[in-house]
Amino acid sequence: MYLALSDLFWLTLIVLLLWHWWQSLKVKEVALKAASRHCEALDLQLLDQSVYLRGIWLKRNDQGKIKIWRSYLFDFTATGDDRAKGRIALLGLEVTGITLDAHRI
Repeated sequence: MYLALSDLFWLTLIVLLLWHWWQSLKVKEVALKAASRHCEALDLQLLDQSVYLRGIWLKRNDQGKIKIWRSYLFDFTATGDDRAKGRIALLGLEVTGITLDAHRI
């Protein structure tokens, strides 16, 4: 069995895309857990039990390695009557920051 160079290229591309998708699911799970823990610590309710991707970029970490930086948004409530947005940023699998919009207490 012989593979043409173009077949090898497409196979490699498909494998890389699947690997990226799988890694993205892991990062999204880390973001959801971090957002849930943060809301729980502040006595807030995470709405919809989900986070959604807002931005993606390449950045360097403290060691100078290039990692994928992702920004996720999530909705939360303090009183149950209103909905506010929160943001969580990750560099690779590391949470670099969580910010919350102004909300009622």
